[in-house]
Amino acid sequence: MSSTTSSFPERIELSGEGLVLRDWTEADLAAMPELFDHPDIAYWTPIVSPFDEAAGRARLDRDRQLRAEGTAILLAITVDGGAPLGEVMLRRAPEGTELGYAVGPAHRGQGLAVRAVRVMAAYAFDELGVKQVILELEAENSASVAVAVKAGFTLLDVPLIRGEEKGRPFALQTWGLDRP
Repeated sequence: MSSTTSSFPERIELSGEGLVLRDWTEADLAAMPELFDHPDIAYWTPIVSPFDEAAGRARLDRDRQLRAEGTAILLAITVDGGAPLGEVMLRRAPEGTELGYAVGPAHRGQGLAVRAVRVMAAYAFDELGVKQVILELEAENSASVAVAVKAGFTLLDVPLIRGEEKGRPFALQTWGLDRP
């Protein structure tokens, strides 16, 4: 990351849309496997699988390192600042300011991802001054495409991002949301 990229605040808590997005804590480690150790998350995301408490510890440590470097922030999605229901991520990348999310299987169908993406996008626009946020999604991931559409993103006319993760090829579409 260039030396002109500032680090993120040491602590972040964002509220809006009936959610509180907050830093992950040591107390959340036991809840992380229930949220992230699932076939859908293993298939559609780069999150490690199987996901156990040791994977949670590694993720928490990596989150803190990326934040200090000014590269990324990962926040727990909660309704009241308490129990985590999923995660929303903001990453500064060469392609742009990217958002990502994962919601635990037991908490899906409540609009958590859509609302968390909107709150994180507002943070990126208002606090970081970015002009656009992006989502990189596989077209076949209908749940994530629905999140993009409901959150107001549009499919951008840019080349697919192709690669391989966990032994399977992928092709990501780029969706964008411009600063209001």
